[in-house]
Amino acid sequence: MKKVALTVAVLTLGLAACQDNAADNEASTVNTVETEAAADVNAAENVADNALDAAGNAVEDAGNAVDNAANAAENAG
Repeated sequence: MKKVALTVAVLTLGLAACQDNAADNEASTVNTVETEAAADVNAAENVADNALDAAGNAVEDAGNAVDNAANAAENAG
């Protein structure tokens, strides 16, 4: 994603040399920065969601292990 942002920035600078559109260039840069920030936030949210899912699964697995042990004890008796 950073390569894409860098490519966009380089192309924007190249176009800026051809014509005087500094306002458009600034808007493009701001949009690129905002897009990168949004991508970073989304990635962080995904990592957090995955960690919470893994923790929930571990708790559920532990509960299943307790149930299995109780069933095994009952079946042995």
